[in-house]
Amino acid sequence: MDPESERPQICNVTPFQQIVASCTGAILTSLMVTPLDVVKIRLQAQNNQFSKGECFVYNNGLMDHVCICEEEGNKAWYKKPGYFRGTLDAFIKIIRNEGIKSLWSGLPPTLVMAVPATVIYFTCYDQLTAFLKSKLGENERHIPIFAGIVARFGAVTVISPLELIRTKMQSKRFSYNELHQFISKKVSEDGWISLWRGWTPTLLRDVPFSAMYWYNYELIRKWLCVKYGLYEPTFMVNFTSGALSGSFAAVVTLPFDVVKTQKQTHLWMYESHKISKPLRMSTWAIMKNIVAKNGLSGLFTGLTPRLIKIAPACAIMISTYEFGKAFFHKQNTQRQQL
Repeated sequence: MDPESERPQICNVTPFQQIVASCTGAILTSLMVTPLDVVKIRLQAQNNQFSKGECFVYNNGLMDHVCICEEEGNKAWYKKPGYFRGTLDAFIKIIRNEGIKSLWSGLPPTLVMAVPATVIYFTCYDQLTAFLKSKLGENERHIPIFAGIVARFGAVTVISPLELIRTKMQSKRFSYNELHQFISKKVSEDGWISLWRGWTPTLLRDVPFSAMYWYNYELIRKWLCVKYGLYEPTFMVNFTSGALSGSFAAVVTLPFDVVKTQKQTHLWMYESHKISKPLRMSTWAIMKNIVAKNGLSGLFTGLTPRLIKIAPACAIMISTYEFGKAFFHKQNTQRQQL
């Protein structure tokens, strides 16, 4: 018997329940993965102090956020003094000297965008998958690729303008009225399309990642179910499938991640008036520059830190999400039987 035919069907879980499951997964993922990035940033700051106006990348397990240093001195969490000998030493000293809450520094403002993006992404993926399976059949293997591409495309498109607004608010303190004036001016000068600056490099990284992730996730999960004779994927099967598929997709799409970070950093510098002109080069031109300067390995800079974040983040997110859906499926089934 095909294990896939026995797993809980998405049609028995309502869109609202999918939203709750994805929201829970997003928050749990952020709570568990953020400390890894906080420690990484603190170690970076120790070796190379951030100056005012300098940028760094912050990741809460769901999204990358390019942040700008605003405060002078040691007031900001990423500038607090510390003499760490390594990752474990940093964990211990931060908890001992600053309290355990410091491991989640900078999380609240990034969750404002990351949670809605994740909810849109996962809910759209499942709804589209269910629709396509009802039209094309349960065993159509290319459904995860198409659903993953469309869901990610939608999430990136919705969130991109919010990212621009958030970056502007962080580079300078704006009132809501000033922010409205800034957006109105930007639209009148450059058109509505200007609100989606940075959209292309984000798509080039996230859409291929999503297609590979979902295809391999479904493939690995089905294989593990067959291998261990399971009628229904367990929490560990989902966890393992998420970690493996996320790691593979992270390696393949890393060059686009490097380009996206560079473009976003230049955008930050331009918005904070550190440079007079924004970066106008295409994604491919930036890639050529990186290869010319650092060789092919330059496109895979930061592979290990990316894997350390992506693998557990994908594993925690998908296994929590599937657990939530299975819980709601069980509740719905019991209600129908009453």
